[in-house]
Amino acid sequence: MSRPANQPSLPEVHRSIKVPSSQGFWRKMLAYAGPGYLVSVGYMDPGNWATDIAGGAKFGYALLTVILLSNLMAILLQSLCVRLGVATGRDLAQACRDYFSPRVNFCLWVLCEIAIAACDLAELLGSAIALQLLFGIPLVWGVCITGFDVLMLLFLQHKGFRYVEALVIMLVATVGICFAAEMLFSRPDVGGILLGYMPKPEILHNPGMLYISIGILGATVMPHNLYLHSSIVQTRDWQPTTEKRWEAIKFGTIDSTVALSFALFINSAILIVSAATFHFSGYQDVAEIQDAYKLLSPLLGVSAASAIFGLALLASGQSSTLTATLAGQIVMEGFLQMRLPSWLRRLATRLIAIIPALIAIIFFGETSTGSLLVFSQVVLSLQLSFAVVPLVMFTSNRRLMGEFVNPVWLKLLAGGVATIIVGLNGWLLLQTFLGWLHLI
Repeated sequence: MSRPANQPSLPEVHRSIKVPSSQGFWRKMLAYAGPGYLVSVGYMDPGNWATDIAGGAKFGYALLTVILLSNLMAILLQSLCVRLGVATGRDLAQACRDYFSPRVNFCLWVLCEIAIAACDLAELLGSAIALQLLFGIPLVWGVCITGFDVLMLLFLQHKGFRYVEALVIMLVATVGICFAAEMLFSRPDVGGILLGYMPKPEILHNPGMLYISIGILGATVMPHNLYLHSSIVQTRDWQPTTEKRWEAIKFGTIDSTVALSFALFINSAILIVSAATFHFSGYQDVAEIQDAYKLLSPLLGVSAASAIFGLALLASGQSSTLTATLAGQIVMEGFLQMRLPSWLRRLATRLIAIIPALIAIIFFGETSTGSLLVFSQVVLSLQLSFAVVPLVMFTSNRRLMGEFVNPVWLKLLAGGVATIIVGLNGWLLLQTFLGWLHLI
């Protein structure tokens, strides 16, 4: 274990991907493409599936507007991560360490580690549920099997960061293709979909609709993605000039915007398929991933529909768990300047998620997975504010950012988004805790 001074973020892959010096747009775009897709998997992980399925089954297409709004917020926040990483050469965790006191940093690190463990828990459970649905593997064994992806990540990162990006892009594409097929099978109402993206006052007046809407918002923006993105944009070897930094910000922002637009399609598709299949056929209480899997084929009349759904879930869980373990490394090194061997760091992150999952399944049965998924999203909501607020604060600080500081309009917009996210997540947490108190 060592404590290097001012070591770059993810030093083993820092500036490892060459950027062409030619002026060709597409060649440069191809060189910068990749980090956005690693980030996008956090916006379509199994933790999002439950809220999208519940929202579609209960309210039809009405909550598509919430998915659109949450994705626009995500695009804005991830663009700030690109700006921070490129302008300062620091990831969000390192920037916090530079700015805040050691005591504050320690608290932020603990909160972030808990959030990453919670995120990893949701993704691990998603993969285990998929293995059970597809192959009949008991959840206990499915949870253990998912631990092997740590070895895969270590191998790929050793080969080069491009291999990690390629694997994640392949898994994301698999999810997209699967849900494109499900959309065709479900034959949704195109007019209803378009109306679903229009804002509706009833969302604010209907308590059930509002609760699921806040759940969608809370589950969409992942705190670890903000740390992850501000780090992995630095894997590109741009020249340290003002012109090249602006270029890196431009291409990095395009990359994340395109990738998150793909995530918007997938989240929308989950809700649309749920609405078309369950809401309009009288199964409006469907909220569990397992129930959706069992009902898809019978209701759609397509024998492969459930299997395709399960395959998408497996690809979603595996892709997002790779990025969560990578984020764990960034957070530990950034906040504490502490480097552990990569295999040990990722093994520790995985065990923190595996152990509570196994305990819950063994002692409370397989029906506890739904509650665990909800719990993980609550924990993520709790930590989100502690990542969003520093990000907006740093990128709006001229002394830190120099000429790359947020312009006034972006400061106001980012501040508004941060306020909305903090307020809505606070409301969600309050309602969740009140619900728990009623159960006691």
